[in-house]
Amino acid sequence: MRVLLIGANGYLGRFVADRLLADPAVQLTALGRGDDADVRFDLASGSPGALTRFLDAVHPGVVINCAGTTRGGARELTRHNTVAVATVCEALRRSGCGARLVQIGCAAEYGPSQPGSSTAEDAVPRPGGPYGVSKLAATELVLGSGLDAVVLRVFSPAGPGTPAGSPLGRLAEAMRRAMQTGDGELKLGGLGAQRDFIDVRDVARAVHAASLSAAQGVINIGSGRAVRLRDAAAVLARVAGYGGALHELDGPPGALRPSIGHPRSETLAHPRTADALVHRTDSDHALHAVPGAHQSHSAHPLQASHASAHSGPAAYPYPDGCGSWQQADVRTARDRLGWRPRINLEESLADIWMEAACRI
Repeated sequence: MRVLLIGANGYLGRFVADRLLADPAVQLTALGRGDDADVRFDLASGSPGALTRFLDAVHPGVVINCAGTTRGGARELTRHNTVAVATVCEALRRSGCGARLVQIGCAAEYGPSQPGSSTAEDAVPRPGGPYGVSKLAATELVLGSGLDAVVLRVFSPAGPGTPAGSPLGRLAEAMRRAMQTGDGELKLGGLGAQRDFIDVRDVARAVHAASLSAAQGVINIGSGRAVRLRDAAAVLARVAGYGGALHELDGPPGALRPSIGHPRSETLAHPRTADALVHRTDSDHALHAVPGAHQSHSAHPLQASHASAHSGPAAYPYPDGCGSWQQADVRTARDRLGWRPRINLEESLADIWMEAACRI
């Protein structure tokens, strides 16, 4: 099977490439903007005609699109997340290759949901920010294209390669700094959100399964269980061997919650686990970490609204636009892809810490 992978150098794309290269039946071609791509092509500025000619020459059976951006204003997000997908869809329509399209979507397309609920694929999308809007527009383009296509709505990826500016990456970096400087106290803010974390290697398995299946439409890829970021912080501290005190800054102005405990590992070790605020870097500033009592790491202003953040599905002030809670209903992935998550959150956190510890 010949596969064209777009965005092979991105966070998700690297692991998808590794998974596909491990399949001896796959002939992989990488298309992207970087010098190490097999073919250099910028979806945001390239024409559908040029991409069509390439598709007709390579004749892939599957096209996987992991490309996109998580940073920038509405114009930048639209160009890289929506216009680029329009180019892919139009090129596939014009081409005679008849390739199947696997598009990587994201949970930000859904927006905030009611605490305690699981979001299924038939939920009405109400994205709470420009990133989610740009990704939802791309999904609608794919679904309306008439192509043999599936959109995988990935919830919050975690594990090796987690960007240092993401909430879990920022948390690991704050803990690394505290251990390196000998700080016995770590003050953390922005820990109230609950997210459905899924290991990036499990995401790659889902993409591989989708490329081999006949499933169409939207399919959620998540663990099926929301985890509060403060619980992930406690597990990360245990994994890292951090013996200092973790204090949570969330709460009324001037209030400081007591030390965060270390939950039993079973709470995060089940394969159906989840993560904090989103893989994307539009939520980079969702975590506020202050090693010791002095050094302040500036962040998105979360603290002011946490007292009411859990009363309903409000998007503000969470930068990913997803409110205080997200949890995937993953039954469709199980039934139509034969896929289940395998890697628990504790293992994902251990891999995140391993990379952070290498910088000590």
